[in-house]
Amino acid sequence: MSFSGEVKEELSKHISSARHCQIAELASIIQYCGQIADTENGKKFIKIQTENLAVARKYFTLLRKTFNIDTDVAEALIKVHSKVNTYESSLEDEDAADKVLQAIKLFDEQGKQLTAIDVINPMIIKKSCCKRALLRGAYLTIGSMSDPEKGYHFELVCSSEAQAIQLRDIIIDFQVDAKIVIRKKYFVVYVKEGAGIVDLLNIMEAHVSLMNLENLRILKEMRNSINRRVNCEAANITKTVNAASKQIDDILYIQKSVGFESLPDNLKEMAEVRIEHPDATLKELGEYLDPPVGKSGVNHRLRKLSEYADKLRL
Repeated sequence: MSFSGEVKEELSKHISSARHCQIAELASIIQYCGQIADTENGKKFIKIQTENLAVARKYFTLLRKTFNIDTDVAEALIKVHSKVNTYESSLEDEDAADKVLQAIKLFDEQGKQLTAIDVINPMIIKKSCCKRALLRGAYLTIGSMSDPEKGYHFELVCSSEAQAIQLRDIIIDFQVDAKIVIRKKYFVVYVKEGAGIVDLLNIMEAHVSLMNLENLRILKEMRNSINRRVNCEAANITKTVNAASKQIDDILYIQKSVGFESLPDNLKEMAEVRIEHPDATLKELGEYLDPPVGKSGVNHRLRKLSEYADKLRL
């Protein structure tokens, strides 16, 4: 199962103890994968359609716990094609449907619409805990998350701009930076920062997934830190090897051209030590000299030898 699927599986089993939060999450599921339609006699009924069985289970659980509706509603499994199953369920009991629609404040007792059909009524998400519940339902129905091993990306795919703006503003209320991008005919609310996604998992109360993500982030950061250190050390080694190779080439050119007898004693000793110890560091070379010389002194003498070799080449 993907990481995104693990998060949904955890959220599908999380049931709020407060009724107002259960209503907010139910409203979210109905909003993002549901449909309100009329029966032949003009009564409202609710139908949800989802490819995720966990969403259907959560929907039935919330109906039962929140409204004591024993869902003997038919659950139909429709084969869209060979690879994708779509679960479709209808709540056609008129009294039960009316009770739910009034609770989520989409319609009043007279059947009058109370809010825009494509957004959730702000009255049911006044409390912070209800906003958390709404985000849980939104992620279950229209959310996805990339594999944290490859990158950090959280998104909610909305069918209307109003939905996207409402979700973005709710996420921002929790101090998480969220943005909207248009993708084909959809409006996508997304978060790309790893820290922001961790915060969102905490907000939705997916605590097990949060810990798993944090562990992955720590391991990823450790690997990156080790790689940076290895790359830095490799670069330093390459630089040292290249410098030593040029120093030896210059010294051999001096020896072949005019011999070491033309050099001052300090440079002659330096040239001989460098050739005898081609792999030594500047510090080690200084310790071979008599008397010993520090790194800056060794570097100065080697630079003088290179300058002398350059003059001879002219």
